[in-house]
Amino acid sequence: MRNISMERAGTRVFSRGVWEEKYGYARAVVVGDRVVVSGCTATVEGEVQHLGDPFWQSMTAISIALEAVEAGGLTRDDVVMVRYYLVEQHHFDQVGAAIGEVFGRVRPACTGVRVAGLVDPRMLVEIEIEAQRA
Repeated sequence: MRNISMERAGTRVFSRGVWEEKYGYARAVVVGDRVVVSGCTATVEGEVQHLGDPFWQSMTAISIALEAVEAGGLTRDDVVMVRYYLVEQHHFDQVGAAIGEVFGRVRPACTGVRVAGLVDPRMLVEIEIEAQRA
């Protein structure tokens, strides 16, 4: 789907995304049996994907986040928390549908928050996840 190269450097996972370098953070941090993934958007190779479509932006963001979880040594089944931030109130159902499609069998804890905006106005949703080895 994408050509995102993950590399694990000690306890940090990097995707070489533009924002990671610009703002000085890692895509994910591995702490023992836990992987904490930074907020992910539908940005692939510097370009926002699926303009105007909160469901597919969510699916892309979740996919990027799960790549980081896997790079950290865990899987979708280990996800214990999903947090999402969206800019439009009426997108909750579409974002929730994407989360349900991916995590419906896993049933992690989940929090959704409406925010004033994200770093790029074309971004409709940002998703972060945490995974823990049982």
